[in-house]
Amino acid sequence: MPLFDLSDRIKLRLRGNDRLRFLSGQVTNDVRKANANLSMAACVLNAKGRLEALVYINLESDAFLLDAEPELKATLQPRFERYLIAADVVIEDVSDELALFHLVRETPVLPNDYKWRRSKRFGLAGWDLFAAAAEHERIRQILGAEEVFLDAESTEQFRIEQGIPRWGRELTNEIIPIEANLEAEAIDYTKGCYIGQEVISRMKMSGQTNKRLCGLISLHDAPLAGGMRLTTIGEESKEVGWITSAIRSRRLEKKIALGFVKRGYNSICSLESGERRGADLDALARENPFSSPRARVRVVPVPFVCDQD
Repeated sequence: MPLFDLSDRIKLRLRGNDRLRFLSGQVTNDVRKANANLSMAACVLNAKGRLEALVYINLESDAFLLDAEPELKATLQPRFERYLIAADVVIEDVSDELALFHLVRETPVLPNDYKWRRSKRFGLAGWDLFAAAAEHERIRQILGAEEVFLDAESTEQFRIEQGIPRWGRELTNEIIPIEANLEAEAIDYTKGCYIGQEVISRMKMSGQTNKRLCGLISLHDAPLAGGMRLTTIGEESKEVGWITSAIRSRRLEKKIALGFVKRGYNSICSLESGERRGADLDALARENPFSSPRARVRVVPVPFVCDQD
C-alpha cells in the first residue's frame, strides 16, 4: 500500500488553558471528540463560510497539534492569532521540529514504538506517524523497507484518482467546504458556534450547493489541463464550471481531471446498465478557447473507478 512523506506540511502547536474553547470556535469539526489515536480533519473558514485552511487536529497531553499544507505557512498562524484577543492560548510553529508520515493501510507497520494515529487523508483508511525531525531519515528507511514511498508525481496521481482536493487547486478562499466534498470528514453539524457556521448550516438546511467538485474523464483522450473552462455542448454553449487538476492516470489508462461543475450539470445518474455518470461537457482553454482543440469530458463520481468511461 502507498506510503507518503508529508514532513513538509506546516505544523502548529496550541497550548494554554483556553485552547479547547478557542479552537472550537475556529474550526468546523467538534474538537471535543479529538483523541490521541486520531488525526481529525477540520476546516478553518471566514465569516462568509469560505475556506481559509483545511487542517488535521491531533490531541497531545497538554496541547493540540495542527498540520496543514505548506502553502499555508505564511497565513495560517496569523489567521488564528487575529482571534486570540484575551484567550490563554499560545500558538507555536513547530514545522521544523516534526516529521510526518502517512500510510494507506488497515493496520500500521513498524516502527511500533511510535504513536500511530488513524487518519483518512486520501479518503481511505490510513495512519499518521509524527516523530522528531532528527528521526526522519531513520524512520523513513524503516518504513521504506516495508512499503513503497510515492514521489510527488505519483502522489498527485493518487490524490486525483481518489478525488481528494488540495490547497491552491480545488481549495481556495472562494470555495465553501461542502462544494469540495469535505462535509463527511471535516464538518460536525451538531457542534457549537464557530466562524462561518451560519453559512454552513444554511447550506445544510437547503440541501443545495451552487457547484460541486466532480470527476471528469476525457472521452476521446484529448488533453485536459487545470484552468480549462467547462461548457455545455451546442452552438449556444454556456459555461458551467472549470477544471482544477488534471493528469493521465496510469491505473485507468485515461486522461482524468477534477473540477467544479455547477448545479444542474453535476448530478450523477444511474443508467439501465448500472453505470453511474453525469453530463457530457466541453473543456476549453480559458485564455483563448478558439485557438486550441476542445476536449469532450464526462462528469463522473469520485473516487474514479476502472470501469468509468
